[in-house]
Parts: sequence; structure tokens; C-alpha cells
Amino acid sequence: MAQEGLEGGCLCNAIRYKLNGPILFVSQCCCKDCQKATGTGHTTIIGIERDNLLLEGEPATYTNYGDTGGSVTRHFCGTCAGRLFTSGSLPGSVVMVQAGSLDEPSAVSPESVIYHKDAVAWDRFDPALPVFEAMPSRPTHNAVETSEAV
Repeated sequence: MAQEGLEGGCLCNAIRYKLNGPILFVSQCCCKDCQKATGTGHTTIIGIERDNLLLEGEPATYTNYGDTGGSVTRHFCGTCAGRLFTSGSLPGSVVMVQAGSLDEPSAVSPESVIYHKDAVAWDRFDPALPVFEAMPSRPTHNAVETSEAV
């Protein structure tokens, strides 16, 4: 797991952020919403407590509802549309930062694949990663320890 202090931002740098706390998890999400939002098979997300995401700039937002019925709000730059993070009613205080928006995306590595039930046939994942058909229970924010791998 990567250390805190990672920085990132949108394409035009109008919005910048710093992760100022421990990373709780890093997952590759294959849900249909992430596929639509990214235009590809999955996105890599970094879970962090919202209070530990320090923002410079005000992102635009778009809210819809996930398959569990909870609200999902995507935060992005209103100028360049660069995706930054996702928040929602069910993860509560945890937000999911887009790993690709980090200045150094290779500073993190996925620990699991989630929503594999929606994965497209042509997408590929590290076979060593635990795979979950949906969102695993994360009471300790570590999918490997809190849920059964599929």
C-alpha cells in the first residue's frame, strides 16, 4: 500500500489535491457506472477518508444511483472534465480517488477487483488479485481480510 502525501489533479491543473492520510484500499472497479464514466472496462480507485483529501479548487459534480440504491457523486473539473474522485451515501466518509488522476499513478497498486459481475470479456486483471462479484464488505477497509474472494 502506498504512503500518504500523494498528489494529483485534473488535466488542466485547475483542481489539485493531496492525500493527507492513510490509504484504506486500492481496487479495480468493473461496475457499469465506472465503465460509462471512464469509457473503458474498469477504473482503479483509491479509498481514503474524505477529511484526508485536501482539495484546491471546486470540482463540478454529477450524481446518480448505484445498483445498491445509494447515491454516487462523481467529482470532476468543470473546465477540462478530468475525473478526480467519487463520493456516495453508502461509503459515507470514504471517497474513491481516481488513481489515474495522481501525478504518479504507479505509486499505488490494486489490491482487489470489485464488481467483477459486470466485467467485460476483453478486460484483463492480475490473476493474483482477489476478485469480488460486487462491493465487498469493508468494515476494516481491507477487502482481502473482510470478504470471501470469488
